[in-house]
Amino acid sequence: MSEWKIKRLGDLGFTYAGLSGKTQKDFGSGKPYIPYLNIFTNSKIDTSFLDYVEIHPWEHQHTVKKGDLFFTTSSETVEEVGMTSVLLEDIGECYLNSFCFGFRLYNNIDLIPEFVPCLFRGEIVRKRISDLGQGSTRYNLPKTELLKRLELDLPPILIQRKISHILSTCDAVIEKTRETIAKYKAIKQGMLHDLFTRGIDVTTGKLRPRYEEAPELYKESKLGWIPTEWEEKIFGKEVDLIHGHQFRNFDFTEYGIPIVKIGQVKPENIDLSNCSYIDLRREEEFQNEIIRNGDVLMALTGATLGKACLVKGLNGIALQNYRVGRFEPIIRENDIDKVFLYYLLIAGELLTQIFNKVNSGAQGNVGKADFEKATFKKPNFTEQKEIAGRLASIDSKLQMEQTYLHKLQQIKQGLMGDLLSGKKQVKVNEEEMIAIDK
Repeated sequence: MSEWKIKRLGDLGFTYAGLSGKTQKDFGSGKPYIPYLNIFTNSKIDTSFLDYVEIHPWEHQHTVKKGDLFFTTSSETVEEVGMTSVLLEDIGECYLNSFCFGFRLYNNIDLIPEFVPCLFRGEIVRKRISDLGQGSTRYNLPKTELLKRLELDLPPILIQRKISHILSTCDAVIEKTRETIAKYKAIKQGMLHDLFTRGIDVTTGKLRPRYEEAPELYKESKLGWIPTEWEEKIFGKEVDLIHGHQFRNFDFTEYGIPIVKIGQVKPENIDLSNCSYIDLRREEEFQNEIIRNGDVLMALTGATLGKACLVKGLNGIALQNYRVGRFEPIIRENDIDKVFLYYLLIAGELLTQIFNKVNSGAQGNVGKADFEKATFKKPNFTEQKEIAGRLASIDSKLQMEQTYLHKLQQIKQGLMGDLLSGKKQVKVNEEEMIAIDK
């Protein structure tokens, strides 16, 4: 690290203000400007995410340029104050949000713009910026203090370029994985619609033709046209919604049997990382509240109302809190498949019936009575298993990609820490730099 230099931000360039003097009527059309959320979210400005503002001929508003840095000036948490982004594309005449300020480098002798996403989103610089945040309920970034006190550890330009290339390569793989996840999510949504309207012809293993293509394969019901083999059923006569136990603060212990509250019900599974516990010796008291692998759970109140999950990978037992619902088929054998039941709940049609009756003016709550009179489409057990299997397959692919994405993000985070602290030495040669430039 002997070749690295420590530079104050204020010695590297100058600041300029975002939009000023604008009223609500000025926004929505006119010239493009970079919104706050674009800077807050992205280490590199997403040029497809711009808003518009009227700029009058007599006004002097600063335009942005390729290579400019942008800082958000306030946030609800001190950890997120002063988020930084950089513009790496030439987008012509464009302006900056008023809740941000721009920073233009004097030159690229000490810092190149390509290195900014690595440096300013790295743990070291983020900590130095957030330490400058001022406030109590909302935190602000004082521009003068930032310029005067923020010191940057800068490697030589060739090393900056090499580090930028390494981390950009990571970013490209991460972005490709995100695109794959988005594709699988879209496929899953289409499958949910098709499988819960057309179903699968178990003799051919294929989706039935649409109603418009083969009306003879369908019959009319209160829920619309459904395959002739399906039945329209009342949910409360087919499935029992079981509430958990209303555990109190005095029940909880430091460790023991985990308690699943509504916050533990996540779309992919239950999350026991921050749960409460009760004493291991009390298991016999709560035999009716035991959660096991394969159970279908739903949050029945609050901000997570309607979030459902299929329990899997559970080692040992967990117990169900009161506002967590557990769904059990009334006929336990070969009538309603639990995996099918889970997908029925997240497909949306059943829950729409129920939530339309929930008082939206108060905190949302649903319970046993809300589900009892709702109706749903019921294929035979064999077709249920086929439908559930198709959807579980796409979920398995989604989970694999999400796990891979998490691994990539951890690798990048570790690399950033090592490269930006100098812990991992970076060497460059002429051939490498030629390849990077290409």
